[in-house]
Amino acid sequence: MTVTWTTFILTPSVVKFGAVPGTILNILAYGNTTEFVDGGWMKRKLFIHRVNIKGLTPGQRYAYSCGSIYGWSSQFFFRAMQNGSSWGPRLVVFGDMGKENAQSLSRLQKETEMGMYDAVLHVGDFAYDLHQDNAQTGDEFMRQIESVAAYIPYMTCPGNHEEAYNFSNYRNRFSMPGNTEGLWYSWDLGPAHIISLSTEVYFFIIYGKEVVAEQFKWLQKDLQEANKPTKRSVHPWIITMGHRPMYCSNFDKDDCLQHNTVVNTRKGQNERE
Repeated sequence: MTVTWTTFILTPSVVKFGAVPGTILNILAYGNTTEFVDGGWMKRKLFIHRVNIKGLTPGQRYAYSCGSIYGWSSQFFFRAMQNGSSWGPRLVVFGDMGKENAQSLSRLQKETEMGMYDAVLHVGDFAYDLHQDNAQTGDEFMRQIESVAAYIPYMTCPGNHEEAYNFSNYRNRFSMPGNTEGLWYSWDLGPAHIISLSTEVYFFIIYGKEVVAEQFKWLQKDLQEANKPTKRSVHPWIITMGHRPMYCSNFDKDDCLQHNTVVNTRKGQNERE
């Protein structure tokens, strides 16, 4: 389990944890700190802490606190993921949740507390926006989702609202698998192989057309591996997640016809298809 948090001064990255029942946090895990400077005019400096907790017992519930000798967080809980594929993960899927008018948040908090979910899939668009007000909107949004993300894995993919400064707030604030800084990755959960894509590589070409090819080659290789008989027999479900729809059934200007659709070079044929 990876625990991620932010401080505004440089401090060590430590998580103390212990198995439940019993709340003695007598095991220490150490991580690393990344300095992140927001692209706004204030150039606010944040320190992103990441600690990867290893050696967990599958299905075991743990209590933990993060921080350092300079101060500790409140005590949180999580359940280590089960082994194998003979169980059905319970997922909650949503996108487009902002700091203001987050109508789903209270229900998500309540149902997380009730233990209804094994993981969150947040399919893009956070805070509206993470970079706004010199990234202070992002700070407040992260505080809001702490009541969910501190208890169950909070898995994400980028949306169009994360684009500012080459997706820097998104890439720094969330810790996803792999080495792509969360823009695309895959992971196994029970009988499912879940692939998270960045739909935004097709729309924000200003960051390089080579990124489109890079993601495509990665996806091709990932699917080839996932479709091997030894893998498919264990993870028969292949699920993809991404922010924008893969296909359009209408001609609205936001996604299907004009707005940011800069790679649609065969528009006439695409519209007929």
